[in-house]
Amino acid sequence: MKKNFIQRTVTGVFFVAILMGCILYSPLSFGAVFTIICALTVREFASLLSSTEEDIYVNKTITMLGGAYLFLSIMAFSMDITDSKVFIPYLALLIYLMVSELYLKRKKPINNWAYSMFSQLYVALPFALLNILAFHNNKEAGNIEYNPILPLSIFVFIWLNDTGAYCVGTLIGKHRLFERISPKKSWEGSIGGGIVAVAASLILSNYFSFLSIFAWIGLALTVIVFGTWGDLTESLLKRQLGVKDSGTILPGHGGMLDRFDSALIAIPAAVVYLYLLSTI
Repeated sequence: MKKNFIQRTVTGVFFVAILMGCILYSPLSFGAVFTIICALTVREFASLLSSTEEDIYVNKTITMLGGAYLFLSIMAFSMDITDSKVFIPYLALLIYLMVSELYLKRKKPINNWAYSMFSQLYVALPFALLNILAFHNNKEAGNIEYNPILPLSIFVFIWLNDTGAYCVGTLIGKHRLFERISPKKSWEGSIGGGIVAVAASLILSNYFSFLSIFAWIGLALTVIVFGTWGDLTESLLKRQLGVKDSGTILPGHGGMLDRFDSALIAIPAAVVYLYLLSTI
């Protein structure tokens, strides 16, 4: 147990350092790391389903390339490097995934279609939407600005919420949050984690005034609620597939899906929240 704790700690510190460093360093490092993460997570999702579901085959290479291309195309579009024609190859790839099943003569083509498309909707799209948070059109300056704080804040809120929920839940957690899906999560832990994340939003509001204090609090609450649902969603997926971890790429932490499960729902929710906020 001690060895596993040390392994988890070392992997976690290294993982957080790489992620934060790449987000903060430059738009290129941000794009590079999340293109790789997106591709690996899509591939892991496809491998997980293909290996656990009978007669299911998801094309890992094509779906992985699709996820990477979707991220890069939305990044290029967000940076105003190209126009909407950049999405045409991605649409061609989706058409290929549909048409190819006509010729492969597999037993469950409908399931293959569903899982292939779901890999793009559930995994690739949320990562790609990080670009919406990262790049903003500065109308006064007439250029596109890279703001690493917004995408980074999503992960900071998730990490602090998870850490706070674990610590508080371990100490005083009694009332199960969603026992059918995740027996260890408690209401006390979730509330404790939420308080820690909201406290972090207050600190961020003092240093980064592009959002008001109430907007920062609202963003933290959005990430907390939808991030928790994201965690539970992946738990439901693993429970149905009968696996403990989605993969083994991160020693002591499982797979990429295990590390980004909360973000896959929290990122789209944060984008919607900020868009709604901009209309007020």
